[in-house]
Amino acid sequence: MARIAGVDLPKNKRMEIALTYIYGIGRSKSKEILREAAVGPDTRTEQLADAEITSIRSIIDKEQKVEGDLRRDVSMSIKRLMDVGSYRGLRHRKGLPVRGQRTSTNARTRKGPRRSIAGKKK
Repeated sequence: MARIAGVDLPKNKRMEIALTYIYGIGRSKSKEILREAAVGPDTRTEQLADAEITSIRSIIDKEQKVEGDLRRDVSMSIKRLMDVGSYRGLRHRKGLPVRGQRTSTNARTRKGPRRSIAGKKK
């Protein structure tokens, strides 16, 4: 099992897909990394040689910000917005959509499950 950037890559997946299990690497970055490391995108994770794993690991360490560092940067950016008191920061603080989506309907992912309001008493 290949372990890159602190993540165990799944054994039976193509490398192009397996690299996307690392936070901060998507399909296009994964293709770019494999091209640079001279590894075929159709190669399965279990078929990789140690030299190939080492080259992929070194490329990711050298060029990409992934996993813990990237998560820390994203959370610090959000914290900065909240501290400054910007509109986006207030939306983050209230747990509402940040990018201008409507909230009268939808927005359930951000707002959480519906909370019923007590009906009118007679």
